[in-house]
Order: sequence, then structure tokens, then C-alpha cells
Amino acid sequence: MGSVKLGSKPDAFTRRGQAWFCTTGLPSDVIVQVGEMSFHLHKFPLLSKSAILGRLIEENSYQDECTIKLSDIPGGAKSFELVARFCYGLKIELSPANIVHLRCAAEYLEMTEETAQDNLIHQAEMFFNQVVLRSWKDSLEALKTCDVLPHAEDLHIAKRCVESLAAKASIDPDLFGWPVSEHGAMHSPGGSVLWNGISTGAKLGNFSSDWWYDDASSLSFPTYKRLISTMESRGAKEEIVAGSLTYYAKKCLPGLNRRQSMGPVPLTSAAATLSEEEQRHLLEDIDRMLPLQRGLISTNVLLWLLRTAMILKVNRACISNLEKRVGMQLDEATLEDLLLPNFSYTMDTLYNVECVRRILDHFLAMDQTMGGGSPCLDDVMGSPSLAPITAVAKLIDGYLAEIAPDINLKPPKFESLATALPEYARPLDDGLYRAIDVYLKAHSCLPESEREHLCRLIDCQKLSLEACTHAAQNERLPLRVVVQVLFFEQLQLRTSIAGCLMVSDNLEGSSRPLHGSGTIATSGEAGARWVTSAAVRENQALRAGMDSMRLRLAELERECSGMRQDIRKLGGAAGKDGWAARVQRMFSLKMKLQMCSTEEAKMNDRHRSASAKLEKLQAKVSSHKKHLTIDA
Repeated sequence: MGSVKLGSKPDAFTRRGQAWFCTTGLPSDVIVQVGEMSFHLHKFPLLSKSAILGRLIEENSYQDECTIKLSDIPGGAKSFELVARFCYGLKIELSPANIVHLRCAAEYLEMTEETAQDNLIHQAEMFFNQVVLRSWKDSLEALKTCDVLPHAEDLHIAKRCVESLAAKASIDPDLFGWPVSEHGAMHSPGGSVLWNGISTGAKLGNFSSDWWYDDASSLSFPTYKRLISTMESRGAKEEIVAGSLTYYAKKCLPGLNRRQSMGPVPLTSAAATLSEEEQRHLLEDIDRMLPLQRGLISTNVLLWLLRTAMILKVNRACISNLEKRVGMQLDEATLEDLLLPNFSYTMDTLYNVECVRRILDHFLAMDQTMGGGSPCLDDVMGSPSLAPITAVAKLIDGYLAEIAPDINLKPPKFESLATALPEYARPLDDGLYRAIDVYLKAHSCLPESEREHLCRLIDCQKLSLEACTHAAQNERLPLRVVVQVLFFEQLQLRTSIAGCLMVSDNLEGSSRPLHGSGTIATSGEAGARWVTSAAVRENQALRAGMDSMRLRLAELERECSGMRQDIRKLGGAAGKDGWAARVQRMFSLKMKLQMCSTEEAKMNDRHRSASAKLEKLQAKVSSHKKHLTIDA
């Protein structure tokens, strides 16, 4: 911190209680009253430096005891003490902590060059311009003292400090080495002297663009807003401004600093004393100042800002803006951050489902505007990727599974969030199936009709084999859904078998013998060996797959048999409609059993056919070898 000493005379001031006395040997002839402090001084040193004091002394000269009251001098008694010492030529020290008070007091007392040469206004301005404004720390220290001095605005002291700080914060440290120059022009950061401009060994430090965040967060919010506004007018990068605003919010809003993942940001003493209303206004102002560009602020920070906004009950516009910001980058959110508690007394659910739905709507609107996610788009370079909306679908399915145990979550609200995503957003419905299963388990008293209605949200054709296996044994699912799952599971098995047989046919068709001499014959023989080994490996894999499918089909037959027995137990129901429904179900199960019973025979036939094809292929390879030998 820079400082300058003025005056040369030794100290001649002594304090006795609430009074200062000048011990020069002459009796005091004027008393200056500043608040509760009185100064017993002499007229000549004061009027020779200050035009105001000269006029006041002249006005009170007719009194037996000349008393002057200065109740509104900037800086109070402490500033006037330094002014009085300057008038007497005593030693005083100018520093960033007192320069603003001294400059304002000198202006108030009219200590100009017309009154005396090298007066206090001139000395203070020189120190302020040549020392304070050249240093980041000194400018910051001086700016903090401007908050309690309205005269600093009239003298443009606060404005000059803000512009100095904004200029330094906007400079790229990689280009100019700022704030390395804080150490001085002839010193390295390590403190060693530079000789003839050559470093003596100390290495310059690497500074990131956020080096000034912590210092700026120590300013009062009105002053901090002026700094950010000035930086934006100077063309500061949006990511730097957004980072500083986020840091300030973390430091001044205690709720944002509870999670260690948000970063270790110490709370300021001012932040600890902010009232709830002050925190509310601060958060609303920060929201208005934040840039709208996507990705400048991490999604978890935005969600915690939104959570704090709900706790503080900020205005609706602020919450809507934060929801929109989160929606713009919802694909980067985590499930833990998305679980926003319900702070409203008008909603019964544990989590704020309506807020998540609005966030999802913002994301879908943005995705639609950008043309992303549509399966009708051609797969060409530059077309939007399905990755963001797929990630959001996975996130929402996980969110549904987390909120499903809430007993106050009604089926329409659950269904509304589940159906908000387009069909192409989910490559598989496993996550949705899991969420519905958790919901059915937690809401065991749900009527059968509502259970079937929820299960219609699941596309059985988009369930994996693992999910199908679980669903086929899930007692919470309606019987119709279980049968549908079994049907599509069998279709998947048949498709897999057909694919294996098609691969085998293609291998046989590609293994025709080649005729030629010399090198061609050698390459043909090598190709034949490769085809034979490939066919053997394919046949072995096919056998293993068939064995696995045979076991699965046997399991399906047992399940179908068990369902047939369950349906027979329901025979006590009366009414034509009931009998018609049971007959229809039994007919469906009968067809299912027929398909299951014939599947093993079909697989055995295909296995024998594949073995015959392999033997035929081996015979062709042997014939081809003999032909190559004769040609040679």
C-alpha cells in the first residue's frame, strides 16, 4: 500500500480526554469544535491555509473567546486533526485509507492554491492520481471509503476509482502481466530487484482472469454494480462478468455457500448481516445483471440460485428468468440439483414438480427453435444431435423415479411430466418403466383402471430384454400389460434368431472357389481356410445362442402355464361380458402357448439346416483344394 509523508516538524499535538492542544508555547486563541471533540489552536496557521476558516475566524473575532463549530466536515474529527497538523507543518502521512477524507475535507475548507502554495488540495490530488489510481489495492481501499462520503461523488473520486479498477480488471493478464505490475516497475513478484531490466531469478506468476473476484466482492453492492457496469461498457468478456456475479452471489447469499461443490467461498461480514429483504433485492439485481448466453454459468449454480430465490420469495419475474436459464442448459443438470423442494404452502407435493415442468418446457421450446432432435432430419453433417434431448429424457425419468414415492403426487401430475417429452427422446423406455413401477409400488391402493392408464405410457417394443424379464414377473403390472410384454419379448427373440441365420447364409454365399494360377491359387486357398474357420466360429456362436433361447422359451412356457391356471381360478365371475373377456384372454394365451411350443421345433430344424450347410461348405472347400493341386 502506497503512502506519502508531508511536513517536517515534530509532533506538537497532545490529547486530553475529548480535547486536542497544540504545545507550541503560545496560548490558544481559537477553539474549533468538531462533534464532541474540541481543538485548542491558533488563528494564524489556520487562516493561512483555509479560506473558510479565515472567514469564520473573522466573523467571530469580536467575541472574547473565538469558537468555531464544524459539525459537517467530511471525515469528522479524525480528518480535521490531520488538516490541523498540515496547517502547522507537522508530519502527516497520506494513505489510501485517509486520502478520500482528506481530499473532501480540504475541498470543504477551501484549501486551494489561491490561499497558499502547495496547499492540501494540490497535495491530495497528486497523491491520489500518481499513487492510488495506479494500484489495484490502493484504488480498492480508497473506493471503499467513498461509500460514507457524499462529497466524493461531487469530486468524482468514486468515479475515478471505479474506472481505474474496471480498466485493470478488463485487461487480459496473459498479455500485460497484470497484476504483476502491483510489485512495481523494477521488482519481480518474488521481491528481487531487476537489474537493467533483467530478472535476477524470480519467476512471473500466472494469473487467471478471475484474480479480482474476491477483492471486488468486498465492495458494497451499489459500488459493485457500478464496477460491473463500467467493465461492460469497456467491452469486458461476458464469461468474466458472469463469473464475478456468481462469486459475489455465493459470498453474499449464505444459502449458496452450504455445498462444498459450489467452491470454498468465505462469507463476508457484510453478507452475514444482510437482512432477508436485502438478500432478496440483491438476488433480483444479480439476475438482471447476468448475461443470457448459454453455458456462462454452470447449471448447478443456476439451480441453487433458483432454490435460494424460492426461499427468499423473490418476484415472479426473477424466478421465471432463472427457470429459463436452467432450461437452456437442462441437459447439463444433475438429478440431485433438480430435486427442488417445495417451499410453497399451496402445494402438497414434497418436490416442486410444476417448476421442473416449466424448466422442461423451456428446454423443449429452445430445442424446437434450434431444430434439434427431430428424427425427420437427414443424417447430414451439421444436423442437430439427439444427445441433449436424450440426456434430458434420462434425467426426467430419473426425476420421476425419485418423486414417485411421494404419496401426495397424483397420477395426472406424474403423467403430465412423463408425456412432456417427445417419443423420439427415449431410445429405450427402461427408465420410464422403472419410474412407473416405483409409483405403482408406492401407490398400492391405485385403482386398476388408473394402473392400466399409467402403463400405457410404456412402449413395450422399446423395452430391453432385462426390462422385459422384470416386467413379465412384476405382480404390480396389470395382466394385459404382462401379456403384451411377453408377446413383444418373443418377437425380439425371433428377430435375433432370424438375424443369426441371415449371417450364416451370407457367409456361405461369399465362400465360392476362385480359379487361377500361381499367386491367385495361393490366395484362393488362404481365403478358403479363412471362410471355413469363420463358418465354424459362426456355427458355434449360433449353437450357444440357440441353447440360450431354448432355455428362455422353456421359461416362457412355464409362465404361460401359470397364467392359464390363474385365469381358470377367475371362473367364478358372472355376466356375458366377463365370460367374453375371459374367452378372449384364454384364446390369446392359447395362441401364445402354440407359438411357444412350436418355437423349439423350428429352432431344432434350423440347427440341423445350419449343420448341413456347414458340411456342404466343408465339402466344397475340399473339392476346391483338389482343383488347385491339379492346376499346379
